[in-house]
Amino acid sequence: MADLGIVDALARLQLEARRSGYEVAVTDAPEDLIELIELAGLCDVLRVEPLRQPEQREQRLGVEEERELPDSAA
Repeated sequence: MADLGIVDALARLQLEARRSGYEVAVTDAPEDLIELIELAGLCDVLRVEPLRQPEQREQRLGVEEERELPDSAA
């Protein structure tokens, strides 16, 4: 369960990261944490990225490589 202590810790981490030339981005966070970050007005500061949908991969069925067979001298 997310609370404001986590939001505070993330904001402090971002501050220290920026002082060192880095940035922190919040990705794939639980909805309740995102809502607290929004409530605190820190979405842009903490670079909250929306949840990504898992990629749907096409399943390969019956894929065969085409190649030439060597000539057999009989």
